[in-house]
Amino acid sequence: MFKHSFSRRDNSVLGRWWWTVDRWSLGGIIIIMIVGVLLSFAASPPVADRLGLGGFFFVKRHMIMIIPALIVMVLSSLLMPRNIRRLAVLVYCASLMLMVATILTGAEVKGARRWINLGSFSLQASEFVKPVLAVISAWMMAEKLRHPNFPGISLSFMFMALYVILLILQPDFGMTIVTVATWGCQLFIAGIPLFWMALVLGVGLVGALGAYLFLPHVTRRVDQFLDPSSGDPKHDLYQITQSLEAFKHGGLFGRGPGEGVVKKHIPDAHADFVFAVAGEEFGVLVCLLIVGLFGFVVIRSYLRVVNEQSLFVMLATSGIAFQFGMQSLVNMASTLHIIPTKGMTMPFVSYGGSSMLALGLGMGMVLALTRKRYGVVDHL
Repeated sequence: MFKHSFSRRDNSVLGRWWWTVDRWSLGGIIIIMIVGVLLSFAASPPVADRLGLGGFFFVKRHMIMIIPALIVMVLSSLLMPRNIRRLAVLVYCASLMLMVATILTGAEVKGARRWINLGSFSLQASEFVKPVLAVISAWMMAEKLRHPNFPGISLSFMFMALYVILLILQPDFGMTIVTVATWGCQLFIAGIPLFWMALVLGVGLVGALGAYLFLPHVTRRVDQFLDPSSGDPKHDLYQITQSLEAFKHGGLFGRGPGEGVVKKHIPDAHADFVFAVAGEEFGVLVCLLIVGLFGFVVIRSYLRVVNEQSLFVMLATSGIAFQFGMQSLVNMASTLHIIPTKGMTMPFVSYGGSSMLALGLGMGMVLALTRKRYGVVDHL
């Protein structure tokens, strides 16, 4: 797929990596990153000008963050499965401690404490837990099936529940849904009896109902989704109204690069609503192409492990790929008002340093786990 200078006889680290990594998935991810840069040029300048930061402030920062994200992705894709597990445990523990610190000392933004300042950089530690939790859960579930007396399911639930509790305290209900859904997906693939799957689904529905009844911001967003007249169109529903207008204005082929007008009135056009900018300037056809790119990466990841002998590799890859697909789906569905509005970035496309780095880590792990390995025995 790519031009290269590596020979099949090249035994260097990069040479072995090139001939064993899934170059189709790698290419798909890089194309998504390029789409993100192009949309950053389209969406970010009006937001930066409105904030008095200079037209290309967010564009420059977006492009700068791609570099470490690529480095993290490539470095993590060089790891063996056993080192993926070790890295996951380290990142999980460090990120959870930072999440606690964020809840206690982080700045409150729009009613939530999700970011902690580390010098000149704001870090959202919860982003880094998502991919590594999928790896740890896969590890625990795989060990349970290898050793029936090992409490793998209980331990994976404990790790997941601890993360979910901290998410609710921030609060971040959208990420909570993605996390629980990923854990349920891994349980299903692991072959848990349908009775227990039904029980997990029931608990999830009870949790969603509890969030609606006892979390005011969740109640408000759901009510506004079901009955738009219950919200203030100039405040509560402003962004989603402008987003839908942007898609309507763009039509099938779009207004053309830089010709968007509605995008100038969307406060988060560079972040959670970047898909609306794509709709206005490039049209429905390009939006469908973007959907196809995300679908390609997810499906390709699943196809790489469909005949995998290692249950851990299958579960970990499936979990991270599911997260990647679901996050993109939630972002697009929110922008189109198919589901209640949820502040969740489009992977590698929306502006956001923590999200970019965490996604680089997660997809690097997928690339590592789906590499071709001949005669390799995976020990802890």
